[in-house]
Amino acid sequence: MPYQLRKTVVLVGMMGAGKTAVGTALARRLGVAFRDSDHALEAAANRTIAEIFSRDGEAFFRAKETQVIARLLQDEPGVLSTGGGAFLSPLNRALISRRGVSVWLDADVKLLWARVRQKDTRPLLRTADPFATLQDIFTARVPFYRQADLAVQSDASYSIDDMVERVIEVVLTRPDVLTQGTQ
Repeated sequence: MPYQLRKTVVLVGMMGAGKTAVGTALARRLGVAFRDSDHALEAAANRTIAEIFSRDGEAFFRAKETQVIARLLQDEPGVLSTGGGAFLSPLNRALISRRGVSVWLDADVKLLWARVRQKDTRPLLRTADPFATLQDIFTARVPFYRQADLAVQSDASYSIDDMVERVIEVVLTRPDVLTQGTQ
């Protein structure tokens, strides 16, 4: 049965939570566009996130991130993956609440570490003890992620398709966002 998406589903959560992978599969399943705020920001700046952080700093990056999110939320309803720190901003939370619905992909620190430890594309983890840094970031950010409209618990045993099913299930509880059929 087809789905009708009325508002953008905005995936929030930590680096490694699966926002891009789940978001891509979710968009395909719903028959809507997938957007990634980090990729859009990189394209606009013609630099990687790591290069932006290194050259211009986190404050500059966060300001540009807000601009990109605001622009992407003006498009037709779709699925939007945001950077791990995007939801910390009160302005971003307000923009997302006004134009979409936030869904927290809630993964524990061990699962996140298993997914990000081999990648060097995470500027915030370029420290002497990246695992401790990840734990600190996680602890600081969870109170913000808990403010999301909806949450889906992640588990290492879940496939991407399992996560898509769980996201659809929870988003269907919001008929202002997603309905099934031709209503």
